[in-house]
Order: sequence, then structure tokens, then C-alpha cells
Amino acid sequence: MDRKELEGYILDTYGIEPDYPWKDQPDYAVFRHPANRKWFALIMRIPVDRIGRKGSDLIDVVNLKCETVLIGSLLAGSGIYPAYHMNKDHWITAALDGSAGDERIGMLLDLSFSLTAPKRKS
Repeated sequence: MDRKELEGYILDTYGIEPDYPWKDQPDYAVFRHPANRKWFALIMRIPVDRIGRKGSDLIDVVNLKCETVLIGSLLAGSGIYPAYHMNKDHWITAALDGSAGDERIGMLLDLSFSLTAPKRKS
């Protein structure tokens, strides 16, 4: 899944458009829940060495909130990295270059959306 496909998936699935909160980073897109404004996805274009790959090419990535118990096993797979510039205990970074797999990114996006959703009152 690339950046445009992910943005389309988010719009089609959740009806949410990106927010671009940083003028100095115009390609950083934040996706938030409308009710509580919590982020569930952050798409960025960063140098590949920021996620531990060799080189200086730019890559699109998405940060997603994740269950702490899943992070270790996810990091063992391809295309998933410790969160770039976020809490590594609760967030992961997925490469948007096809290496993480569309199904995995979709599942992780759904999980992130769920984890950041407004809590229901009992």
C-alpha cells in the first residue's frame, strides 16, 4: 500500500480527511477521530535511515498506535519498525513501499483507530 492508497482507504473506511498541522512539514498528514481529536495515523515522508535502513532516500511511512503485546512480533516481520518520533511502547511505523503488506497495514490501521476511539461510557 502506498501513501495515496492509504489515504483513500482511510477516507473510504472512516470518512476522515487528512489534517496538515505543520507548515514546515507540508507532507506530514495527521488523521484524527472527529469526536476526541486523537490521532490514529500519521503519514510522513522521512529519510530511510530514520527507520534503520541504509541510505538517504526518502520513504513514506505511517505511524499507528498498537497493542504493546503485539509490537515485538510485528517488528520481526518485514516493513514494520519501532515508531519514528513517537512512543515506541505504544506506536509502530509501517513503511508504505509494499514491504509491510496491504492486509497487515489495513489490520494495524483498524487497530489504531479502535485504540484511539472515544471511550464508551458504561
